[in-house]
Amino acid sequence: MTNIENDTPVDDSATSEAATSTDAPEAAAPENDEVAQLHEQLAAVQQDLLYARAETQNLGRRKEKEIADAHAYAATKFARDILSVADNLGRALAALSDEQRASDAIKPLITGLEATERELLSVFERNGITRIAAIGLPLDPNQHQAMLEIPSSDAEPGTIVQEMQAGYMMKDRLLRPAMVAVAKAG
Repeated sequence: MTNIENDTPVDDSATSEAATSTDAPEAAAPENDEVAQLHEQLAAVQQDLLYARAETQNLGRRKEKEIADAHAYAATKFARDILSVADNLGRALAALSDEQRASDAIKPLITGLEATERELLSVFERNGITRIAAIGLPLDPNQHQAMLEIPSSDAEPGTIVQEMQAGYMMKDRLLRPAMVAVAKAG
């Protein structure tokens, strides 16, 4: 290449080096910005991935818990329905007088009813169904339902003095609250 003003040859390598040396800082700056943006995007994607993994783990744990609960409490509705059978069987046995229990005529019937009650309670126990304790305990609104208050000088106010209907739990869940009468200051 020649200089037009004085027809002297010009060194192209010097010109290109000068151009390159002046362009280098300007070219490096956009590359650094691009790299910084890519690092930010990578960090954001990694964070999103961590959140997605955590959410997947939580979802898996929730699913496992729901499956375990479904297995443990699948019979809840049936258990609630069968409680009335247990109540009626208990009432039938409680209604028998000592004379009737001593009678040879119905002794086999009574023995059968008692055996049936024992078997029913055994089935309850095997399935995690337990009777809620009530008499003599303070009223617990999570397990007892107060139906009435009875004036009493013998029991502390708020103490259960009578159970009208037994309450039951299935493992750690309430099937039916115990319906009770509570002492009040008399």
